[in-house]
Amino acid sequence: MEQKAYKFWFCTGSQDLYGDECLANVAQHSKIIVEALNDSGVLPFEVVWKPTLITNELIRKTFNEANMDEECAGVITWMHTFSPAKSWILGLQEYRKPLLHLHTQFNEEIPYDTIDMDFMNENQSAHGDREYGHIFSRLGKERKIVVGHWSDVNVQKKIASWMRTAIGVIENSHVRVMRIADNMRNVAVTEGDKVEAQIKFGWEVDAYPVNEIAAEVEAVPQNAIDALVEEYYDKYEILLEGRDEKEFRRLVSVQAGIEIGFEKFLTERDYHAIVTHFGDLGSLKQLPGLAIQRLMEKGYGFGGEGDWKTAAMVRVMKIMTQGMKDAKGTSFFEDYTYNLVPGKEGILQAHMLEVCPTVADGPISIKAQPLSMGDREDPARLVFTSKTGAGIATSLVDLGNRFRLIINTVDCKKTEKPMPKLPVATAFWTPQPSLQTGAEAWILAGGAHHTAFSYDLTAEQMGDWAEAMGIEAVYIDNDTTIRQFKNELKWNSLYYRV
Repeated sequence: MEQKAYKFWFCTGSQDLYGDECLANVAQHSKIIVEALNDSGVLPFEVVWKPTLITNELIRKTFNEANMDEECAGVITWMHTFSPAKSWILGLQEYRKPLLHLHTQFNEEIPYDTIDMDFMNENQSAHGDREYGHIFSRLGKERKIVVGHWSDVNVQKKIASWMRTAIGVIENSHVRVMRIADNMRNVAVTEGDKVEAQIKFGWEVDAYPVNEIAAEVEAVPQNAIDALVEEYYDKYEILLEGRDEKEFRRLVSVQAGIEIGFEKFLTERDYHAIVTHFGDLGSLKQLPGLAIQRLMEKGYGFGGEGDWKTAAMVRVMKIMTQGMKDAKGTSFFEDYTYNLVPGKEGILQAHMLEVCPTVADGPISIKAQPLSMGDREDPARLVFTSKTGAGIATSLVDLGNRFRLIINTVDCKKTEKPMPKLPVATAFWTPQPSLQTGAEAWILAGGAHHTAFSYDLTAEQMGDWAEAMGIEAVYIDNDTTIRQFKNELKWNSLYYRV
């Protein structure tokens, strides 16, 4: 996954009512803020200072330059003094990228002993940011608001968090999903309007006959397969479990060929996510397992049984966490079975094979086990248990007249006992506020059994992403009650019917 050198522009608003000296101070103050933000070590991307915006023409020109600059992922705005909001209308109407309204001021404390009207006129963010904020509400434009002093590390963390959401918004329009065959027959939740998805999100979702991709796998040179198998054997524990070693290695080599062939197909056609379907494998010898897990680890999105929405979401969430220090991982998951013992409630998460090893905790092993579905030879897969800690499980669903993103904060735990006969990677989590309320709310919202999951993103970040996309977002967390949640769904249905 290519790391792009995105930047964020810092634009300060003012006007010429108070003279050149005031404007010089405004510019100097904004430069100091930009330098401090860049030196903080908190922000994942560089902030670029821009000259103070004081006229309609300059505001419009700056925003259109931001639109055209491929390195610019968003704009941070701040009104140091009073900036008449009508000056911003055309620029904001034409601006198409994420925007953060930083409601701050240069000084942290009121200078009680020296404050006079000159100081008041120059330092009036409390005044100017309200005027500026009004025009956003009047225009119905989406923006993120962060309030507090620019030197406060918590404010900086909020800006950093928004930057990752902004990257998700910018990269979102580049996401291309390759579908191998079609959706699982008679399944509702993996379906959806692909044209509307391209209109809303910019996603391109294309289908290919499975044998066209299988031909790429069959063309992989044996020496390339052997080299990748050696990499597997060096990196992972090998669990023969009584199997013949040569036969086991052959089964693993099939997955190596699939990984190489799939990645070549994806790269040459510029796809960033992939879906498979166990019911349509063509000439593939195995259901892709280890191969898909490795592709996800490299940054590709994935969805099982043709679930292109989840595949795209996994890709977007991986982009948002790219380069994050001490990241714990992002993956595709599926709800499987419950533990309903009082005090130990939770949901066992897995899939037939395809869980991303970025979420693994401890050793990762390779197993080759029979699979009842797919009517192929025993597929090799990576097996592990997932990390503990808080995370978010998301589900993007098509309700016919709109998309809804369901965001559930979950607490990941270790299972009470090992599961030696379960040959798949697993996670175990309890949805907030409890299994009973969380599961009921998820079902009320129409959530899927597949999720795009991350330890590293927050519900706020994904909600901001949904708002930027113009879609509905609902949250399930410790504040959720079923009575309130039902009302929220009803209110949302009226809002999106307009």
